[in-house]
Amino acid sequence: NATYTNSTFNKIPVNGVETIIDFDSKLNFNKYGLFIQGSKTLLEERLTLSAGLRTDWNDYSSEMSNPINQISPRFSAAYSFAPKWSLNFNTGRYYQLPAYTIMGFRNNNDELVNKDLGLKYISVDHVVGGIEYNSSRNRKITIEAFYKNYQNYPFSLRDSLSLANLGADFGVIGNEAITSSSEGRAYGLELLVQQKIFKGFYGILAYTLMKSEFTDKTGEFKPSAWDFGNIVNLTAGKKFKKDWEIGIRFRYSGGAPYTPFNNNISSLRASWDLIGVGVLDYNALNTLRLASNNQMDVRVDKKWFFNKWALNIYLDIQNVYAGQIEDRPFLDVLRDANGNPLVDPNDPSRYQVQLIENSSGTVLPTIGLQIDW
Repeated sequence: NATYTNSTFNKIPVNGVETIIDFDSKLNFNKYGLFIQGSKTLLEERLTLSAGLRTDWNDYSSEMSNPINQISPRFSAAYSFAPKWSLNFNTGRYYQLPAYTIMGFRNNNDELVNKDLGLKYISVDHVVGGIEYNSSRNRKITIEAFYKNYQNYPFSLRDSLSLANLGADFGVIGNEAITSSSEGRAYGLELLVQQKIFKGFYGILAYTLMKSEFTDKTGEFKPSAWDFGNIVNLTAGKKFKKDWEIGIRFRYSGGAPYTPFNNNISSLRASWDLIGVGVLDYNALNTLRLASNNQMDVRVDKKWFFNKWALNIYLDIQNVYAGQIEDRPFLDVLRDANGNPLVDPNDPSRYQVQLIENSSGTVLPTIGLQIDW
């Protein structure tokens, strides 16, 4: 049983015009789920098969109350075709309830707008296949290809874009009129190398090459906020004599796409005085991309073991080479010596605006003491 309450008062510019959102909402509904799963080994336990079926439904609306509409089958297989080698495959359909902010949104007339618009469960189909190798030296290597197909993804009627393109910015997402009409896809390759402790060495290397796209208002696939391209994560370490240990962590990410500002609307005094930030130009959705970034952390530990307790002293240095991470630039108005916004001399209805670069990255050392007993 789920209960959701929301009290919202907000003023936002829509196409440069002030719009007031003012409502109180309380939502109470019941959610249900059923699943069945079975597994079987064959061919002298070299082949493992697993199959399952699940359904979810709730009494929020007629679109979500029929369990037949959310039936989600899944199947997996693993075949050991040679010593230390195996093939893996799995596929399935999964359903997810939209965010409560979407389900509980009401207009100024106290109507559940998205319920009336036929809000549905989000669905995604997964297909994953790969090969795995396990060595005699505690090492595992896997290579997998994956494809995901999203349906009924929430689409904003106000901004005419999929909510998958709003990124991870702080704020309330989905508290607006939504249709279940966006589509998406994500596909790529993943490499994983895992070394358990062998002669003091250990580590995990993960590399992902991926593409993530969702449809825009014209139905074309555009890069989503999560379309990083290349992602590398490495964690490794070495244990030495006398209980010394050193470890490193390295991260690399391709640049995320982002949407430029609409200077024509952002510079309007009525718009800026209302919200104090720039307005994005969703006609140029995710047409720009940030620079790639990387960071390395290093940690050194020294441990002492006593009869009933242990002492660990460590030095941890994050971002050892002060790598810079670029983020989406800010848009701000030009100001005079007193901090007042400067009006555009050619158009008194506008302020003068500027873009400000936005990056971060500093060395962060930490000394720690840990006692276990």
